[in-house]
Amino acid sequence: MNKQRMRQVMLGLEADGLCTTMDAYREYFASARLDRSEPVEIDEHAQAVSARELAEAVDHPLHDHAENLETLRNADFGPKSVVEEGAVVRIGGRNLVVAVPTVTFVCDGEEFMGISARAPIFEAMQGKRAGESFCFNGRNMVVEFIA
Repeated sequence: MNKQRMRQVMLGLEADGLCTTMDAYREYFASARLDRSEPVEIDEHAQAVSARELAEAVDHPLHDHAENLETLRNADFGPKSVVEEGAVVRIGGRNLVVAVPTVTFVCDGEEFMGISARAPIFEAMQGKRAGESFCFNGRNMVVEFIA
C-alpha cells in the first residue's frame, strides 16, 4: 500500500471539491448581483436575495475544503503501529484513512474512505493496535490492520 499515492488521491478529491464548490459560489454570487442601471422589479430583487443567501451557505464548504487540503498537505502519512492521524485502519473489512472526511475512493485497487480525527469512531479507536478491540455505537469492533 502506497500511502503517498493515497495522499495524492485524497488531495485530488479535495481539490475537485474545492473547484466544484467555488464554481457554485461564483454562479450564485453572479446571480445575486442586480443591474443598478435599470429599474429593479420585486421578483428580481427576491431572486437576488435568495441567490445571495445560497452563496453565503456555500462559503462554509469552501473553508472546509481549504482546511482539508492544508491538513492533507501537512499530515504524516508515514508507517503507523497505532491508530492515529495519518494511519490507514481496517475494521470490519473496511479501510479508513485518518486524515480528512472523504467519499469512498479507490487507490491501488483497494477501496478506502477518509475520516477526520474529530470523528467519533476515531475517538473510540485512537491509540489501539492491530488485534485490539474497541466499542463503538454499542458494537465491539476489532482493529484488523494498521499501516
